[in-house]
Order: sequence, then C-alpha cells, then structure tokens
Amino acid sequence: MALRLGDEVPNFTQNSSEGEINFYDWAGDSWVVLFSHPADFTPVCTTELGTVAKLKAEFDKRGVKVIALSVDDADSHKGWIGDINETQSTTVNYPILADVDKKVSDLYDMIHPNSLNNLTIRTVFIIDPQKKLRLSITYPASTGRNFDEIIRVIDSLQLTDNYQVATPVNWKDGDDCVIVPSLKDPEVLKEKFPKGYTEVKPYLRMTPQPNK
Repeated sequence: MALRLGDEVPNFTQNSSEGEINFYDWAGDSWVVLFSHPADFTPVCTTELGTVAKLKAEFDKRGVKVIALSVDDADSHKGWIGDINETQSTTVNYPILADVDKKVSDLYDMIHPNSLNNLTIRTVFIIDPQKKLRLSITYPASTGRNFDEIIRVIDSLQLTDNYQVATPVNWKDGDDCVIVPSLKDPEVLKEKFPKGYTEVKPYLRMTPQPNK
C-alpha cells in the first residue's frame, strides 16, 4: 500500500554501507531525508549523492539525518562511494542502505513496474521526528533532484510545526509567511506574532518570518 502524507512510516532493519541499521533507532528524534536510487554506478545519482554529502552541514543544523537507498549490496555501495568521492570532490558522510532483497523498497512502495521494472524509483521522503511522512517527491530517472528545494521544504515544515505559519509561493528563508487560517483570536494573534501582520484578505494574513 502506498504511503500517504501523515502516515507513520514503517520501521525496518537493513544492511548499509555503514553496517546494519534499525531505521527507528538510527533516526532517533531527528527529521530524516530518505532518498532512493535504482542502482549503483548510475550517473545522475552519483551527482546527487555527492551534493548531499556537501550539504550535510545544512541538514545537521536543521536536526535532519540523511540516508540513501539502492538495491545493490553494501560492497557495491562502497565501490560506488569511492567513485562519488573522486568525481564529486567530496566524502560521502551518511549511510546508503543495501536493499538487495527489496524489503525497504516494498515497504515504501518504491517499485513501479511501468517505470523501472523491478528497480527502485527515485523518490525523496521527508520524515518528521514522530516518524510521520511529511513529503514525498518522485523524480524520473533522467532528472537530477533539487536538494536546495528539499532544504526549503524542511525549513517550511519546521516553521509550520513551531510557529503555526505556512509559506507562500516561491517562499525562501527570511521571506514573509502566511498565518494559518485556524488562528483567529485577536489576542492569540497578538501574542504569537508580536511583529504584527498585514490582512490582505480575512483568509490571507502575512507576517514576518517569526524566527528571524
């Protein structure tokens, strides 16, 4: 069954480039980005894994752990990591799950036969500390993922969780936010948004980003 937003993601224990991982234990209280790949030594994915390694400090400061998945085994992953480090001028600093038996791919509905036969599709999952799925994006094999966008979404989700705001179209960190419609009491609004807000319409109220 396909995972839907808000679902609790399934736990699993699987081998990886860094040894056996129990997903829930490994994730702990962190946010997680899990991103899947159809196979090792694939060109687009090689560039993605290198970029994620370079962005790890950005994920770390947001309390996010990153973990990749490919259907090949851990020894193959280690060889691929050598290529990634060499060609992308980086050091892979996070685990790559070895999903040889496709256990995780099946749990997370990553096998789409009309797309990649029996290989995993290229999906990004953002999972919150309560193990709830907050975002999934599936890319075609030919299109590299935009991890700046993934970080932007994490910033938006964390703002929503902490400050009861949403983010408008093309929002970037530091831009004005939207007050969620469920907040209506004027005293609550004054307390939560001391910088004030602009009421464009009763349902569209803009406020400076609360944590800036």
